[in-house]
Amino acid sequence: MAFRPLHDRVVVRRVDSEEKSAGGIIIPDTAKEKPSEGVIVSVGPGARDEAGKIVPLDVKEGDRILFGKWSGTEVKLNGQDLLIMKESDIMGVIS
Repeated sequence: MAFRPLHDRVVVRRVDSEEKSAGGIIIPDTAKEKPSEGVIVSVGPGARDEAGKIVPLDVKEGDRILFGKWSGTEVKLNGQDLLIMKESDIMGVIS
């Protein structure tokens, strides 16, 4: 990727959600909510602390994460729909 986020920002690609409900009902595209799960594509070097040292991020490329419904800024890079968000918007890593 030719884009590198700055500071404590990460670039995330959303993971597609299920097309069927738990009961087997097929959900049309117009009724689907945007998934709040994604995979980290790129990470910045980290934020600076009060002393000026860089504090590395707790997440890395390839991590599968959960984030808030309204987190991040949607962008289109190289034909892909991606999100750019701060590390603090990430709720957790799925292992």
